[in-house]
Amino acid sequence: MSRIVAIGEERSVVAFPMVGVTTMAVGDAPEARAAWASLPDDVGLVILTRSAAEALQTVLHEPGQPLWAVMS
Repeated sequence: MSRIVAIGEERSVVAFPMVGVTTMAVGDAPEARAAWASLPDDVGLVILTRSAAEALQTVLHEPGQPLWAVMS
């Protein structure tokens, strides 16, 4: 089974563990890139805050990356 991960500012991802989503709280672009780079192989979906998506725009569309969505 694939895992779901949320990456973004703590205030935006704090509630996700209540529904079984792993969270990676980040405070800036380098932290977002480090979180993305450290995703385990079993991650099937990554939920991103807008700022995390902006920080990751250069890697999100690379082949082999997990499915991702940006929260609004």
